[in-house]
Amino acid sequence: MSALDDKINEHFAGYVVRKDLVKAVKGNAIVPTYVLEYLLGQYCATDDEASIESGIETVKEILRKHYVHRSEAGLIQSTIKEKGRYKVIDQISVSLNEKTDSYEANFENLGIKKVAVDSGTVKAHPKLLVTSVWCIADVQYEFSEEARTSPWVIETIKPIQIAKVDYEGYKEARGQFTSDEWIDLLMQSIGFNPDAFGRRSKLLQLMRLIPFVERNYNIIELGPKGTGKSHIFSEFSPHGQLISGGEVSIPKLFVNNSNGRIGLVGYWDVVAFDEFAGREKTANKALVDIMKNYMANKTFSRGTNPMGAEASFAFVGNTDHNVPYMLKNSDLFEALPPQFHDSAFIDRLHAYLPGWEIDVIRGEMFTSGYGFIVDYLAEILRHLRQEDFSNRPDMHFKVSEKISTRDRDAIYKTMSGFLKVIFPAGDETAEDVEELLQLAMESRKRVKDQLFRIDATYPDVDFYYSGSDGEKRRVQTVEEQEFPQFYYLKPASDPKQQDQSTDGADVVIDAEQAPTDATRGLKPAKPLAEEGHHVFSENRKGVSYDKLFGPYLDGASRIIVTDPYIRYFYQIKNMMEFVEMVIQRKAPEDQVAIHLVTGPDDGNVQKQRELLESITEACTGSGVDFTWAFDGSGTVHARDIVADTGWKIVLDRGLDIFQAPVRRDGFSLSDRLQEHRMLKNFYVTYVRQN
Repeated sequence: MSALDDKINEHFAGYVVRKDLVKAVKGNAIVPTYVLEYLLGQYCATDDEASIESGIETVKEILRKHYVHRSEAGLIQSTIKEKGRYKVIDQISVSLNEKTDSYEANFENLGIKKVAVDSGTVKAHPKLLVTSVWCIADVQYEFSEEARTSPWVIETIKPIQIAKVDYEGYKEARGQFTSDEWIDLLMQSIGFNPDAFGRRSKLLQLMRLIPFVERNYNIIELGPKGTGKSHIFSEFSPHGQLISGGEVSIPKLFVNNSNGRIGLVGYWDVVAFDEFAGREKTANKALVDIMKNYMANKTFSRGTNPMGAEASFAFVGNTDHNVPYMLKNSDLFEALPPQFHDSAFIDRLHAYLPGWEIDVIRGEMFTSGYGFIVDYLAEILRHLRQEDFSNRPDMHFKVSEKISTRDRDAIYKTMSGFLKVIFPAGDETAEDVEELLQLAMESRKRVKDQLFRIDATYPDVDFYYSGSDGEKRRVQTVEEQEFPQFYYLKPASDPKQQDQSTDGADVVIDAEQAPTDATRGLKPAKPLAEEGHHVFSENRKGVSYDKLFGPYLDGASRIIVTDPYIRYFYQIKNMMEFVEMVIQRKAPEDQVAIHLVTGPDDGNVQKQRELLESITEACTGSGVDFTWAFDGSGTVHARDIVADTGWKIVLDRGLDIFQAPVRRDGFSLSDRLQEHRMLKNFYVTYVRQN
């Protein structure tokens, strides 16, 4: 176990489980993760290996004996008849039979219907009236000669969820973890290995939890297939309901006029719409109108009396094109059905999570570490819905007064959600708040910038905040920095601006630079060797050594690279790619000397020497002479590149600007082309020395 796993078990004993155990017990049982972890939490909530092994066998036996497979429904029915009573794990829904004035249950997999349920059970678990709920139930068989009487009877029924949690104890235990440790614990709790994700990518994953802690929060995530967009909503919590975008109706979602019964929004904390995108899809206009009213006002009405609810909406779907295509030809909402590609609907979204920044889920991204039993965490998140942390950022920062009330509310709701998830006890620092505030503002800015494209009547808003020094700090989206040549195009309705679309010329953009009316939609210039300081956001793509360094190294005969961390294989590979860049840019007849000053890898210095020497050998006959040396003093901390062209390039991360690659078989563009790799957050400063 890792040090973090030890700490998790120390402070949350009984509420955590080793996440790889889910696969060990699932077999061919098609049940949500929270059902399996509920059972694992009963028998495997420990770090004792012997107890875990015994618990796994117990859970497997419970699933084998009591989980109902559709193909074995007849056998289970026979078992209930012969034994008179039997415990089953199944999806159960309840409806009112108005002819007999009684409640009747339907068992999804067992295939039995019209099973009598007493009123007390329905009152205790009203969700059974709305949709199917996973339950453990004792079913009896009592044959009656009365044809209208079902022989099936429910003795007890219990939805699979933890009944009570100690919220104060949870907050107190949170204080034993640093913010980094806590974020990693949450990542492991949703099943992911935190080492496979960068800081921003972790926060984007946790952003999917905000609908569970914020009432009436509306979020959309559009991106490529296979990134796990719907996983949280289908597997993570018994308080969320995932429905297909095309399988929802007004009675099911809001209220049934015939009987006045409220729909899903009245019983679930989160209603998620899967496969929401698709230009060929159609939606009921009346449904769209009611959704827009509910998203804005938290109320809906199909009769005379308005009704309120607290369910958050999450919309997830796949994009048809990549980001630059959408920015050049349409907008980032282009994949939505026509009825939802509507400015009034889009404006009611509090955040747009950029699904294109999230990697396709691979086996090595899952964790074998410890995390919260998801049902325990789901109950904690549900409790947090009662809290309001939206004003806490005001202690450190002031959001621009020029943005609209709707924009401000969206930013504060996202901030409140982040703070509840990561800092439930309220011990965040100004630095913590700023990191989350930037992401919250960016997530709303992504919505507002696309509204400006879709509907020219929407004003162009300058998103910024200020700290105690009063200095304005502007916020940009990652795609805004990556594709400025397309991002600032005027709305498609303006043909004059469309004629100015560009060919995607390379440009290095200052992350602090705000667009002006003069620069929107105009073609950027080729990069020049100029002094300046540039900041690059995590998860951005489209950057290479050639773009960053090439213009400053052209014509150089000697280049010195100082970077104490050229140690691991991928870091030495970065050095080789830097050398390749110089070879490709120089004239064939020119000679260039490249010298590296680095630090020794105490763990495996011999392998480090061999790899560095292999670069020297590879350069033979190329016109580049590569040499290297360990820093004699052992105290070098600088990371810079100095060329005899008169330029010094200072980098806070040295050459290690790309997120570490994930080893796997097969091919990947990110292995071959630097522009297709995600960046770490870093800065570069260009200084002319003479």
